[in-house]
Amino acid sequence: MKRLFILLAGVCALSPIISADNPVARPESVVTDGNTRFTVLTPEMVRIEYSPKGSFEDKATFAIVNRELPPVSYTTNDEGDYLTLTTPKLKLRYRKGSDPMTEPASPDNLSIQMTGPDGRQIMWYPGLRDSLNLKGTTRTLDGNDGDAYRDRLENGVISRSGWAVIDDSPSATRPDGSRSLAFTGAEDIPWVTERSDSTALDIYFMGYGHDYKKALKDFTRVAGRIPLPPDYVFGYWYSKYDNYSSQDFRDILSNFREKDINADVLILDMDWHYNGEKEVSGGRGGWTGWTWNTNLIPDPEELLADIHADGIHAALNLHPADGVAWDEDFYKEISEDMGMDPISKERVPWQLENRDFARTFFNHIIRAREKQGVDFWWLDWQQNLTNPRMSGLGETFWCNHVFFNEMKHSRPDHRPVIFHRWGGLGSHRYQIGFSGDTFINYPTLAFLPYFTATASNVGYGYWGHDIGGHMPNYHPVNDPELLLRWLQSGVFTPIFRTHATKGTYIERRLWKYDNFPLMNDAIRLRYSLFPYLYTMARESYDTGVGICRPMYYEHPEEEAAYSHEGQYYFGNDILVAPVTAPSENGLSKKEVWFPEGTAWWSAAHNRLVKGGSSEVLEYALDQIPYFYRRGSVIFRNPPEVKRVTERPDHLEMTVIAGENGGGRLYEDEGDSQNYATQYAVTEVEQKYEPNRTVLTIGARKGSYPDMPLERRYTLRVYNSDGPAEATLNGSKVESKYDAATHCMTVDTPLMPCDRPYTVVLSRK
Repeated sequence: MKRLFILLAGVCALSPIISADNPVARPESVVTDGNTRFTVLTPEMVRIEYSPKGSFEDKATFAIVNRELPPVSYTTNDEGDYLTLTTPKLKLRYRKGSDPMTEPASPDNLSIQMTGPDGRQIMWYPGLRDSLNLKGTTRTLDGNDGDAYRDRLENGVISRSGWAVIDDSPSATRPDGSRSLAFTGAEDIPWVTERSDSTALDIYFMGYGHDYKKALKDFTRVAGRIPLPPDYVFGYWYSKYDNYSSQDFRDILSNFREKDINADVLILDMDWHYNGEKEVSGGRGGWTGWTWNTNLIPDPEELLADIHADGIHAALNLHPADGVAWDEDFYKEISEDMGMDPISKERVPWQLENRDFARTFFNHIIRAREKQGVDFWWLDWQQNLTNPRMSGLGETFWCNHVFFNEMKHSRPDHRPVIFHRWGGLGSHRYQIGFSGDTFINYPTLAFLPYFTATASNVGYGYWGHDIGGHMPNYHPVNDPELLLRWLQSGVFTPIFRTHATKGTYIERRLWKYDNFPLMNDAIRLRYSLFPYLYTMARESYDTGVGICRPMYYEHPEEEAAYSHEGQYYFGNDILVAPVTAPSENGLSKKEVWFPEGTAWWSAAHNRLVKGGSSEVLEYALDQIPYFYRRGSVIFRNPPEVKRVTERPDHLEMTVIAGENGGGRLYEDEGDSQNYATQYAVTEVEQKYEPNRTVLTIGARKGSYPDMPLERRYTLRVYNSDGPAEATLNGSKVESKYDAATHCMTVDTPLMPCDRPYTVVLSRK
C-alpha cells in the first residue's frame, strides 16, 4: 500500500509564526505501525516513537512544545516485512512490529538514509554515535579554568556528520541527572507531569546536512521560539557581590552621572537580604533569604525609586533552595497557606513542584518585592540538581520555567525575563543565562568566544558572563588590561555585565582604574551598536539563529570556519575576534580569518581587508578587532543616547561602500509582550557603482506606540575613495570627507519616517 501526502500550497516558510504552540501533530503527518509511531515534522525532521504499552506522547515536553507544523509531502510503502517512509530529504526503513532500538546498535530494525553535504549517502540508525557533533552548552562554568570544561558541553542539534538526534525519551538522562518530563495544558503556567509511558523511545532525527541555520530555525519551531528580552537588558549591567549599603548603591549611581557612564541595570546581589554574617546581619539569615537587610538597606523602596529615577532597572539575586525560615517576611502567611503551624517555627521547605507552594510563594514574597520596584530576578541555583520528591525533575530547569512563565502571566505589561543557569534542552525559552563563577585570567577569557557562540547550537543565544572574571587563582585580580580586554570582548556578547565575587580586594567600579577612559569607550561603543544588536535579537526570535554565531553557520564547507574558534559573527554583518591575551609593549597580535566572498572593513585600522585569507593584525589597547562586511549598513545610536530604552529622533548609519548590500532597523516599545505584531522596520538598500554610491532609505513599515514620527540621520560612509558630492532626493546636501578614516559624512535634515529617501554620493 502506498500513501501520498502533499505539502499545502501557500505556506510561507519565511513568515513569522505567531500562533500558539500545539504539541499534537496533524493527523496527516503521523504514520503508526503497532507500537511504533512516526511523525513527519519537516522534510528533514522525523519523530520516532516506540511504546511497549502502545501509549504515545501527545503532551508537550520540557524539550519539545510544538508538533503542529504544516504538512510535508511524503510517501509510505509496504514492502513485506518493512515499511518505508520517504520525504524529499530522507528515506526511513522500518522492520514492522519491531523495537527500533537494537542492542548492539544496528540498522536492522530502523534506518534513515540521506544525501550528505558532499553528495555521499549517509545511513543513520538508533544508537549510532555522533562523533562530529558541534556541541551546545553546559549548565555552568563554575570553577572552570581556561577551557577545562570544554568536554562538558552537551550535544547540540547540528553536526558536521550532517545529522543530529534529540533524545527526548522519558528515560534519557540529562547531564545534571534530570529528565525531559511533560507539561500539563494549564492555562496559566504549564505544570510538570509524568510522561505517558516512562519506558518509551522518543527521538527526533534531524538530517539537515550542513544547512545549520535551517536546522536551528526548525528546532525552534518544535522546541519553542527564543523570546525577545526587554530592551534594557542589552545595556550595561553593574553587578558585584559585596555588602553594599544603600549609600554604596547611591554612590554608584552618582558616579554613573559624574563619570558619564551609560548604564541600564543595577544588580543587588544576595546581600540585599540577611545573609547570616554576624557583622552585617547579626547572624540572621543565610544563603537563602527573602527579607531586606535593613542594616545595609534601611530604605529599600526609596533606594529602588532612586535607581528608577536614573532610568535604570533593578534585579535581586535569589538562592531559593532552603525555603522560608521562621524569621523571614511573610513566613506566617506562607506556613498557614501550606497547612503548617507558624508557632512551630518549622521551616517551609522549597517545593516549587507543588502548585500550592508556588502560588503562595509568588503571591506573598515575589509580588511584594516587585511592588517595591524589583524589575526582574537573578536565580542563582547552586544546590541539589534534581528534585527530591519528583524523580527526574531538574531543579534548575523547573525554577527557570516557573519564574519566567509566572512573570509572563502575572505581569502582562512587561516582557518576562530572568537571569539564570542553563537547565538543559528547552532552556532557550527562558532567557537570560549566566555562565557562572569563572576564574580571573586570560585563558578563561580566551575560551568564552567559543563557548558563547557554540551555545547558539541549542538556541541558547543569550549568555551573559562575569566580565572581568569572578574569582582569583593565579592572575592578579585587578589587572587593568585584562579587565579592559574582557570589557571590549563583552561589547560583542548578548549581555554586557561586569561582576566579581565578594571582597573589597576585587574592584569592579571601572572609574577606579587608570585606564577607565578606554573602558568607558567600550561602554559607549556598546550603546552605539544597540540598534543593530536589537535588530539581530529580533532576527533570533524570527529565525532561531543566535546573535553570536560560529563561523561555520555561513561557511560550513570551509575548514577554517571550524578551527578559528576565537572569532564569530555578531549578527549578520559584524565579524569579531576579541583580544584574549596580554599585550607586549602595548600591542596585541591577533590572527583573524577572513572568509571568501566579500571584504571586511577593519574598524580599528580604517582599512579594507580582502576575504579568503588569514592575517595577523596588531591592536593597541584602545583598538578592538571587529570588522564590518563590505556592503553592509549598520544602524547606530548617536553619542547623546544614555539608555538603550531611548528611541531617539537622530540615528547614525555606518555604511561600508564598495559592494551592493544594505541593512535593517527593527524597533518596538522595548518592554511589551506585543512585539510579535507591534513593531516597525526600516530597510536601507546600498547600490555601488564605479563612480557613485546610492543609499535608499525605505519608508518605515509597521508601527508601535509612541514611535518617533520624524528622524534625521548621520551617514558615515567608509571605504570612500575621496571627496564626493552628496544629494538627498536630488537636492545637494552638505558632506565632508576625512582622508585619515576614508570616511564621507552626510547629515540629513529631520524627515518623516513614513517616506523613502535616496542619498547619492557621486565621486568627483
